[in-house]
Amino acid sequence: MIPTLSEVVVAAGGSVRIVILALLANAAIGVAKLIAALFTGSGSMLAEAVHSFADSGNQGLLLLGHKRASKKPDKRHPLGYGRESYFWALLVAVILFVLGGLFSLYEGIHKFSAGEPLEHVGWAVGVLILGCLLEGYSLRAAWIAAKAIRGERSLFRWARGTGNVNLLVVVFEDLAAMAGLVLALFAVILSWLTGDPFFDALGSCVIGVLLLLVAIFLSSLVRRLIIGLSTSEEVHTRITAIWTERGYEVLSLYAIWDGPEQMLVAAKVRPGDAGITAASLMRELNEVENEVRAAFPEVAYHFVEPDFLV
Repeated sequence: MIPTLSEVVVAAGGSVRIVILALLANAAIGVAKLIAALFTGSGSMLAEAVHSFADSGNQGLLLLGHKRASKKPDKRHPLGYGRESYFWALLVAVILFVLGGLFSLYEGIHKFSAGEPLEHVGWAVGVLILGCLLEGYSLRAAWIAAKAIRGERSLFRWARGTGNVNLLVVVFEDLAAMAGLVLALFAVILSWLTGDPFFDALGSCVIGVLLLLVAIFLSSLVRRLIIGLSTSEEVHTRITAIWTERGYEVLSLYAIWDGPEQMLVAAKVRPGDAGITAASLMRELNEVENEVRAAFPEVAYHFVEPDFLV
């Protein structure tokens, strides 16, 4: 289902606010988790604290990437800086998620060998429940923004085709954070009820594996955006239909993501009237380009090559 213009504008305008909201939530949760980890000695809690601080760093890099991607085109970068946001998103996936995942694995393995019992478990449980509430609020906001764009498409189908890398990272980051909180909560409670720190160490290891899987998944998606990912088939079909309805045969059409909310379209078309004058042709081409941009505000560049050869 193609999103309406109003849905796209609302979702696009809110993507930066979603990142800022996630940054504030993760920073607050990270501080609370770290305090609880120091009181309890919980490996799962410490892993979750590192997870939250890593997420805060993630959002900081996303905001930096968004700012740099918003720079105006210049002589050396005539198509702008939109794809720079993909570079920073790749750093988020590869560096921070991987480092957070490896640290969590290390902490879990260390706790297996140390076998230290948990202390002041109430701190950990209280902080994790608070974290679930704050993270749930951030996840809900990101989910609503993504839903406005993806329409009836499934989450993973949208993820494989979207160019809105900021929203993409925040959605899966929040999902991973919520899953990590639940895992840590179960691990702490099980260790407390049984008196066995094994479950806490296991929880830390599982959180580490979760972060690594998210890193692999997101980095594969961002890599495709960097090298030039085509937009969805629905977008391609809709743009082709706009040209066809105006009497043009579309010989080839490419629509690729060129930034978080920015598309580049290149089309080779054949006019229905072979005797059309140059002035009329230019006027019609401009009119159709305006129609395409009205249907898809994300289209920043639209290059058209008319072809009269049979």
